[in-house]
Amino acid sequence: MKKGNVLVGQSGGPTAVINSSLAGVFKTAMERGYNKVYGMRYGIQGFMDEQYIDMSDHIKNELDLELLKRTPSAFLGTCRYKLPEIHENKEVYERIFELLDKLDIEVFVYIGGNDSMDTIRKLFDYSLLTGAKQKFVGCPKTIDNDLAITDHTPGFGSAAKYIATSTKEIIRDAMGFSYKKKNVTIVEIMGRNAGWLTGAAGLSRSEDCEGPDLIYLPEVPFNIQGFVGKVKELLEKKDVVVAVVSEGIKTEEGKYVCEYTAGSNTRDAFGHIQMTGTASYLANVIQGELGCKTRAVELSTLQRAASHLASKIDVDEAYNVGGATVKAADEGSSGVMVVIDRVSDDPYQSATGVYDVHRIANDEKVVPRKWINKNGDYVTEEFLDYVRPLIQGHYSPMMVEGLPRHLNLSMHNYDWISSKK
Repeated sequence: MKKGNVLVGQSGGPTAVINSSLAGVFKTAMERGYNKVYGMRYGIQGFMDEQYIDMSDHIKNELDLELLKRTPSAFLGTCRYKLPEIHENKEVYERIFELLDKLDIEVFVYIGGNDSMDTIRKLFDYSLLTGAKQKFVGCPKTIDNDLAITDHTPGFGSAAKYIATSTKEIIRDAMGFSYKKKNVTIVEIMGRNAGWLTGAAGLSRSEDCEGPDLIYLPEVPFNIQGFVGKVKELLEKKDVVVAVVSEGIKTEEGKYVCEYTAGSNTRDAFGHIQMTGTASYLANVIQGELGCKTRAVELSTLQRAASHLASKIDVDEAYNVGGATVKAADEGSSGVMVVIDRVSDDPYQSATGVYDVHRIANDEKVVPRKWINKNGDYVTEEFLDYVRPLIQGHYSPMMVEGLPRHLNLSMHNYDWISSKK
């Protein structure tokens, strides 16, 4: 029996390996005999405006797949669009399913995090109401590592690797300016309510690096004056202090520290506050109260874009998870998300499974309190043991004239090869 088509989209903040999952979806769909793989341009929001491409026009062979796996950001484009509840706007769903039927879509794959799994949940629920033929499967993606059920999420390992590496380099930089000078560096890491990424900075502690002095996660209330006091104590013993903080640390009253700065009133479609300026605010407080030299470092989007430092474990798992979404739908599953199960730590091994998306959507996995030390200013060895296997290995970029080459929708894939002949 001839199969129909697969539709895949990317949503939310990208990662260094999000396109590896896209490559896995495409490859597996072709191997399983689907006719075409369509890619949504700018997620479900773009799809409703009939913005989509035939992936076969851009992926011709294995070289294209390998380039795609090494390309950061969302190849198809992304969005932050919140689908309304079915009873609130049925016309939106009618529009989506009209387009799905028009393109003869059998499998709908959405690569994303919590909010994207909410989209899968709603589309699946509508398909049950209408008896639609499509299968809906979520492909996990988020550097925040805050999706429930799955052991970890594709994208987290590479971001953790970048953060730990950058922390080592920041510490060495600060040490170079320590002669007869006291200096404090505060590094701000992404993480609204979950501190997985921030905790990964602790991996920098090794034979050649003492690691950061303090690590603060949003899971534990943050006391600003208490922080100043700890920094003061450390400066009495050493010249260089490096503290790492989550962008989402908040006081005991529940106020984000970034809310003390300007520009924190902006919110996205899901009501999330725009977070920025936490490190800058704390650096100003330290400088004002202790009078020492301070520097604020905000890694910002670099954490999710550094494909040149991607973990091989992460790239491979992202690819396998993408393929597993198509397999799950092909074998009859719908309304599920693919999850990663950790089979072994030494040697590290993982496997994929599927889980009801209703148990995952809008549920946020935070760092267990037992993985944060008693004082709330560092992570435990158990936390580091959990993260360390996920940063192993390296995927070498395809270098052209000293820079990594990426797959781009707007360029002819082989112009750069033919120009070298």
